[in-house]
Amino acid sequence: MSEHAFAVLRHLSDGRFHSGEDIAQALGCSRTLVWQAVHAVESELGLTVFSVRGQGYRLAQPFGWLDVAAVRAGLSERAAETYTLAVAERTDSTNSQLMARAGNGGLHGLVLACELQTAGRGRLGRRWQARLGSGLTFSLLWRFERGLAELAGLSLAVGVAIGRALRALGAPVALKWPNDVLLDGRKLAGILIEVSGDALGPAAAVIGIGLNVADPGEVDQPVAALAHAGVEPDRNRTLSALLNELARVLADFDRDGFAPLREEWWALCAHRDASVRLSFSHGEPVDGTAIGVADNGALQVKTAQGVRTFHIGEVSLRERQ
Repeated sequence: MSEHAFAVLRHLSDGRFHSGEDIAQALGCSRTLVWQAVHAVESELGLTVFSVRGQGYRLAQPFGWLDVAAVRAGLSERAAETYTLAVAERTDSTNSQLMARAGNGGLHGLVLACELQTAGRGRLGRRWQARLGSGLTFSLLWRFERGLAELAGLSLAVGVAIGRALRALGAPVALKWPNDVLLDGRKLAGILIEVSGDALGPAAAVIGIGLNVADPGEVDQPVAALAHAGVEPDRNRTLSALLNELARVLADFDRDGFAPLREEWWALCAHRDASVRLSFSHGEPVDGTAIGVADNGALQVKTAQGVRTFHIGEVSLRERQ
């Protein structure tokens, strides 16, 4: 990608015309490099740029950047004291970046959000992809007093925090076990948690969240966006709301575990009392009725052989028609 692509995009982000000459002068480069950068904004970043002789270049619509000051302005007092915020224009994976810091003295409450991930990851090794500016991609480093063995249910607790925040913004979301957020049955957000530390504690978790704020473009599964629920797609405001609830829920989880959040999670569950099929990387699928979650976040399913419990791992859940 042209090294000037993001710099040129910043010049164009107000949605007005800017001449190639003015941009070149501001960046200290040639007009040819500006032209190449505009081409990269279109071909590699997926944004539409109008080019009009005598007027210059203009984005089809203004681009709203993630901004640390704007996010901090929306934080509660508790959250503001907890978090250290950073925004990157481009990185391989926010989770990978914070995992490297987790074992290297990285700050508790460190949040890294980014505009473009080149190697974004989802659960079970899937790729998380989104058109530039359409999503919210961030990771959070949280240090727990409890050990690795007691972090079961953490992805469900994070789901509760996301559910609270997005419902307060006006999106009637539901949760899919163990780590997806749905809107009208389609994927709106995903959670990826990676942990390190000792079995008995302390432990560190990197909590990665990818959320579609606007239409993410062509993706290999049915997806939804906050805009579909009529929620104003202000990414800074949305990030503040998520971080406020996460600060509350993660502190509660560290103190009491998942058990006190269990009923709230189940009330938000998209497959409550539904016929489901669980598929595994090895072995035959299991059919049954989802009847609850345990204190450790395991899914409880009533099958022909009786009630069975399934732990988070190489398991995929689907509703059975």
